[in-house]
Amino acid sequence: MNFNYSREIDPSIYETHGLDGGIPLRIHKDQHLEFKGALRAQRDWDKHVGNADGYKGGLGDPFSFISVTVPECIPDRLELISYANEFAFLYDDKMESFDLRKDFERETTKMLDAFGDGALDRSVNAKSGPEKRLQAQMLSEMMAIDPVRATTSMKAWARFVQLASRTRSSPFECLEEYVPSRVIDAGELIWFGTLTFGMALTIPDDEHEICMEMARSGYAALGLTNDLFSWEKEKHDAMRVGLDYVFNAIWVIMKERSVNEAEAKRICCLEIHKYVSVFQQTVEETKHNPCLSKDLRTYLEAILYSISGNLVWSIYCPRYREF
Repeated sequence: MNFNYSREIDPSIYETHGLDGGIPLRIHKDQHLEFKGALRAQRDWDKHVGNADGYKGGLGDPFSFISVTVPECIPDRLELISYANEFAFLYDDKMESFDLRKDFERETTKMLDAFGDGALDRSVNAKSGPEKRLQAQMLSEMMAIDPVRATTSMKAWARFVQLASRTRSSPFECLEEYVPSRVIDAGELIWFGTLTFGMALTIPDDEHEICMEMARSGYAALGLTNDLFSWEKEKHDAMRVGLDYVFNAIWVIMKERSVNEAEAKRICCLEIHKYVSVFQQTVEETKHNPCLSKDLRTYLEAILYSISGNLVWSIYCPRYREF
C-alpha cells in the first residue's frame, strides 16, 4: 500500500497492551476533517432524531476513530465517512437504551425503513422519518463524489442493518457460536462500505466472496477488541435497562467457562492474539498474489491498519474510559 495521506505514530507514545501484533499505528494528516464530519452528524442527530446529551462517539484526544482506522482515506471523503460513522455510533447508543422488546423492534423498523429496499432512494417526503432523511442526505453527498462506490457502500450498509438487527435477539452460550455473529455486529459489511468508498477501492464481483472470507479473521479481531474495551460500558448499559445478559465476548466467556471478569478478559486477549496472527498471515500470503486484484489486496492491508487504529483508539477514547 502507498501512504499518501497518513503518517506513522511513534510507538513509544501510545499503549497497546501487547495486542497490536506489531502492526504500526498510522493517523490521517487531515484529522480536522473527521472532527468536522462527526460534529455535523451530532448536530443533525440533535435536530432531527433526539437529544444526544452525554453522548461520546468517535472523537478523541489524541486519537479519533476514523483518522486512525482509515488513515489512507482520500481527504475529500474523510468528512463524509466520519459523518456516517458517527451516525452509526449514535444509532448504536440509541438501540442499547431500549429495554422493552416492542421499543427495540420499533426502532429497528425505522432503521430498516431507512436502509432497507429503499436505501438507494434519495427522495424524502412529509412521511419520511428522521433516520431516512439523514440516510438520504448521506447518500446524496456520497453520490456527488463517487456514484459507483457510493451505491456499493450503501448496499453493503443496508445489508449490515438487516443482519445486525437479528444478532442481539438472544444471548450466546459459547464463544464458537458468538464470534460469527460478532463479526456481523462489528460491521464487516459497514466497514467494507467505509473502506471501499473512503479509499476508492473496487472489489470485482467475482472476488467478493473470497474477499469477505479472507477478511473474516480481521473482523473477528476487531470485534473482540471492541468487546474487551467496551465491556464496562456495555455492562453498564445492559444493567441500566434491566437485561440479564450482555452481547459481549466477556459475558459469553464468563458463562461458558465459569470464570470471573479478569480471567474472561485474559482469555479474550488470547483470542484477539489468535485472530490478529491469522489475519496477518492472510495479508502476507496475498500481498503479492497476482491472481488477486490490486484493490482486494489493498483492502486487506487497510484492515490491518484498522486493527491497530481501533485498538489504540479503544484504549484512549472517552467513549469507554469513563466506565
